[in-house]
Amino acid sequence: MLVYATSVFALSILDEAALSFLGMGVQPPMPSLGNMLNGAQSLSILTGKPWLWVPAGMAIILLVVCINFVGDALRDAFDPRNEI
Repeated sequence: MLVYATSVFALSILDEAALSFLGMGVQPPMPSLGNMLNGAQSLSILTGKPWLWVPAGMAIILLVVCINFVGDALRDAFDPRNEI
């Protein structure tokens, strides 16, 4: 259950960011990683101001990868078939 919860948590972060990016999630006064990425859709911001979108994109990637690594480590630790 705990390993499954970590994968669901990582997918929930991706879902929230995707919905906020599309404008169907958290509305703009509230902070969201998807809203930060949504604000950088123009070409001038993408090329001239990467500090507006790179940290939000990297935060999403790092959060999801770290949570998946924690879930993988928990699976390895609690696997009864794991040889010592």
